[in-house]
Amino acid sequence: QVRLVESGGGLVQAGGSLRLSCAGYGRTFRFNTMGWYRQAPGKQRELVATITSGGGTNYADSAKGRFTISRDNAQNTVYLEMNSLKAEDTAVYYCKQGLSLWGQGTQVTVSS
Repeated sequence: QVRLVESGGGLVQAGGSLRLSCAGYGRTFRFNTMGWYRQAPGKQRELVATITSGGGTNYADSAKGRFTISRDNAQNTVYLEMNSLKAEDTAVYYCKQGLSLWGQGTQVTVSS
């Protein structure tokens, strides 16, 4: 079964850091662009960052300078390193491949 599984979320104080992981199962994702998205309560899901198969990256303005997306193709895993976290970063974070393959999400809560 092809699926994405996120992990690494949790509760952290403002200014802290978290590292999210997205592991792919069922087939290799090394040739695909992968993305991290987030959805806060009462808000639409939004793009956080993407990474192409060649390692090119793109970030939402809210993530620039604080978040880093990376990938380990040998492990079929994509990461999101988040630093200097703010209360407004609180959301469920989702991994996505292509148009419609989503993970189940991992909760990130930043206390102020």
